[in-house]
Amino acid sequence: MNDQLFYDAIDLLKELIATPSVSRSESAAADIVYDFIVKNIPGVTPQRIGNNIYIADPTYDATRKTLLLNSHIDTVPAAAGWTRDPFIPSLEEDGKLYGLGSNDAGASLVSLLAAFRCLVASPRSYNLIFVASAEEEVSGKEGLTAVLPILPKVDCAIVGEPTGMRPAIAEKGLMVLDCTAHGVAGHAARNEGVNAIYKAIDAINRLRDFTFEKESPTLGPVKVSTTIINGGTKHNIVPDTCQFTVDVRTTDAYSNLEALEILKDVAGEEIDVVPRSTRLNPSSISADHPIVKRFEMLGLEPFGSPTLSDGALMPWQKVKAGPGQSSRSHTPDEYILINEIREAIEIYIKILTNINI
Repeated sequence: MNDQLFYDAIDLLKELIATPSVSRSESAAADIVYDFIVKNIPGVTPQRIGNNIYIADPTYDATRKTLLLNSHIDTVPAAAGWTRDPFIPSLEEDGKLYGLGSNDAGASLVSLLAAFRCLVASPRSYNLIFVASAEEEVSGKEGLTAVLPILPKVDCAIVGEPTGMRPAIAEKGLMVLDCTAHGVAGHAARNEGVNAIYKAIDAINRLRDFTFEKESPTLGPVKVSTTIINGGTKHNIVPDTCQFTVDVRTTDAYSNLEALEILKDVAGEEIDVVPRSTRLNPSSISADHPIVKRFEMLGLEPFGSPTLSDGALMPWQKVKAGPGQSSRSHTPDEYILINEIREAIEIYIKILTNINI
């Protein structure tokens, strides 16, 4: 690996840290990535779709398979408890680069872009494309979803998120269900009315005790958790409605739509169950895929990830892997080790050099 790729990646990450890019406010960060590509990757013309940046190698050939490299430029808001300015990149003597978004997922973004920069200059048997996406932290529709219609046919992808460079070959999906139990209002002092809270409690208990028949070998069981409940208006009125919210973490054993129909039956006919969205599906890639095998050859063990990424929006096979650790994400004093970035660039290049996808 050319050391200049590493130095440029660190400089780019510092510039991104210094540029606030909370989800839906990534315009300035998108400008930085766009300008970096124009300056440093000759022959490549970036396209901007909202706050997303898309590039394809200039030797694109529709008869070849296509590999997507993707990570995101947005961050969550700075959590309480930071002991330093989250927007001042601070490189300490121990090699830790502090700053909001340094670990999640700035390090992955700059490492994948460095790999693209290296690989695009060499002959390949496949097409290489890259997307720096917005709104990943909020699963927004102006993020990767807005880019999908303009992409060519994609055969597989590497999604950059902090995994210690271990390949996540399966990833849980997410559904949020808004549920309503209906009763009949009445006076609490008399034996009248039908209490909607009791109906909700019965449904919640059924959902809590239910076990899906199939279990994912990499992700385990589907996880169903009631997280919010709201019912009643006054102490002396039997409530006629009760709302509750259910968080569902699906696995590759079921699509979101399949899990939804099963959970509607479990909740019962008297409970209205409305998903906020079914678009964040679980995903998986074969353990025998050439990219996964390359990771294993480097001693990086595949695993199943409980956290979401833009991979949930991709209708093709993908593996999630990037520098840093998930445990550092969304925490005060977030940091990345700069040696993790150097290692990530080297690993991405090794995996993707002369590979038949």
